[in-house]
Amino acid sequence: MKFADLDLNKLYTYADYYKWQFEERVELIKGKIFKMSPAPNSYHQELVGNIHTAINVFLRNKPCKVFIAPFDVRLIRKSKDDKDIITVLQPDICVICDLTKIDRRGCIGSPDMVVEVLSAGNSAKELKNKYEAYEEAHVKEYWVVSPQNQTFLIYTLQDGKFQLSPVKIPGDVITSAVLPGFSLDLTELFKDINSEEA
Repeated sequence: MKFADLDLNKLYTYADYYKWQFEERVELIKGKIFKMSPAPNSYHQELVGNIHTAINVFLRNKPCKVFIAPFDVRLIRKSKDDKDIITVLQPDICVICDLTKIDRRGCIGSPDMVVEVLSAGNSAKELKNKYEAYEEAHVKEYWVVSPQNQTFLIYTLQDGKFQLSPVKIPGDVITSAVLPGFSLDLTELFKDINSEEA
């Protein structure tokens, strides 16, 4: 099957997704196909790598694990059965503290934390749908990083709804409710990023 053979108006499940062999990378959000943008630019990849490295170093000898895309996160609504899973995302970075959620195909259930680094290909619809999917799945913390604006948004789950912390910019230091003791200096993180080219 080729990507062009798919009916983009149809709803799909992880059972369908797992069989697809085409080159294009896609995500499923509530059964709808979202084609992922072309390979991100070097600034995006550098930011993802630096954030992943900082978290990975922090998590050594701790019970949580951090993963970097491509890594399938299957969000559960009814059951863990492939035919009941209608949202499969590939966040840039995710942290999972309940290691029983990790299997050979990725993560089954909600990560504790998700990090998305924006790229020019991200659409407003995609961002809104991902936000809603992560909130519905009770992801405890959701970071949205903009290389273009050099901003860092942190959404923390409270009473089942995301609450936005004040926008963070270079000069600020990020901390995490999910990873007590972790900190990330945004001046250091963004220092080599040219926002006009990002």
